[in-house]
Amino acid sequence: MIVLGIETSCDETTAAVVSGCRESVSVLSNVISSQIDIHKKYGGVVPEVAAREHILNILPVINTSLKIFNTQYSISNQYKNKKYPIDAIAVTVGPGLITSLITGIETAKTLSYAWNIPVVAVNHIEGHIYANFIKNKIFDTRHSTLETHHSKFPSVILTVSGGHTMLVLMQGHGKFKTIGETRDDAAGEAFDKAAKMLGIGYPGGPAISALAEKVSNYECRVSNINNNIRHSTLDTRNSKITLPRPMIDGVDFDFSFSGLKTALRYALEKDKQWEKRIPEYCAEFQQAVIDVLIHKTIKAAKKYDAKTIMLAGGVSANKKLREQFALKTSELLPDTVLQIPDLKYTTDNAAMIASAGYFKAKRKKFTPWQKLRVDCNLAL
Repeated sequence: MIVLGIETSCDETTAAVVSGCRESVSVLSNVISSQIDIHKKYGGVVPEVAAREHILNILPVINTSLKIFNTQYSISNQYKNKKYPIDAIAVTVGPGLITSLITGIETAKTLSYAWNIPVVAVNHIEGHIYANFIKNKIFDTRHSTLETHHSKFPSVILTVSGGHTMLVLMQGHGKFKTIGETRDDAAGEAFDKAAKMLGIGYPGGPAISALAEKVSNYECRVSNINNNIRHSTLDTRNSKITLPRPMIDGVDFDFSFSGLKTALRYALEKDKQWEKRIPEYCAEFQQAVIDVLIHKTIKAAKKYDAKTIMLAGGVSANKKLREQFALKTSELLPDTVLQIPDLKYTTDNAAMIASAGYFKAKRKKFTPWQKLRVDCNLAL
C-alpha cells in the first residue's frame, strides 16, 4: 500500500511517500522544509510566521516528494505509469498550532477530492509512535541490533518532544492508553527554556547536548534504577552543581519539569561564576531529565510486563538518552526489546504520519474529506 503523508503541525512543512507491507513501512521519499532559522531569532516558534511559511512551501514540498517517489508524477498531472498508484493520503489533524494544521488539512482535502483518493486523519503523537514501524535497525537487548521489525505487544512508549512528554501503553495497533504525562512543561520545552536562561540559543535540546559533551568529568550517579535517588552531583574544582530529579519517586507515571527549570534559575542566581561553567550546568540539567525519563519508563515497563519499549519524539534524538536507555534496558529488562527510530524520523516529519496512516488504512479507518477538522488539542 502506497501512502502520501502530510505534516504541518508546528514549524516543519513536510511530505512523504511510504510503502507499507504487513508490519513495517519503507520510506520512498521524505521532504522537509524547516523553519528553524526563521524562528531562531525569536527564541521559539511564532505561529503567524509559521503559518505563512507553510502556505508558501506546502505545494512545492508535496510536489518534490511525489517526484522523488515517481519522476513521472506531480500534483498537476495524472499517473502515466499505473504500476505504483497512491492508495491513501494521511494528514496530521492535531494536536498542534491551529493555523499550521489548517494548511496541511485543507491541502489534503483538496487532493483527496481531486484525485478521488481516501484520506486518513492522523494524531501527531500517534505519528511519532509509528516512526518506530519504519524499517530501521532496532536495539535488541539480547542480540545487539536487528534489521527486521517484529514489534510485540504490550509496548510502553515514551513520547518526549518540545510539546509533549507522556508514557503510552500500546496493546495493539490503534489501541493506546495514556498512563503518564507531564503536569506542566514538556521535556523539550524545559530544554528550550533552560537554554534561553543559559544564553546558548534555540532549539535548546541540541544546544545543551552539544555543550554537555564537553564535560569530561561528569559521571551519572544513577547506577540502580530501583534506588530512591533524587539527584546526582557534578563535582568540579569550585563547587558541586546539584539539580533535583522531579517526581522520580512518585507512585504514578506523571512528569514535571517546571521545578527543574526553576531550580536551574536559582542555581544560576547563586553562582556568580556560572557563565564560566555553562557546559557543567548543561550536563547536570540534561542528566536530570534523562534520569527521570528512564526511571519512569522502566518502572512502567515492569508494571505492564512490556515486551517492547519504544522511544518517540524529538528529544529521543538525544545521544545520551539513547545510550543510557539501551544500557538500562539491557541491565534491568534483558528480555525486552528497545526500539528507537532513526534520527531523521525523531523530529517532525511526514514519513511518520504516512506510517501511522498506513496502519489505519489497513483497518479501513478513513475520514471523508468533507469531515476533516482541525483539533489543536486532540488527545491520543
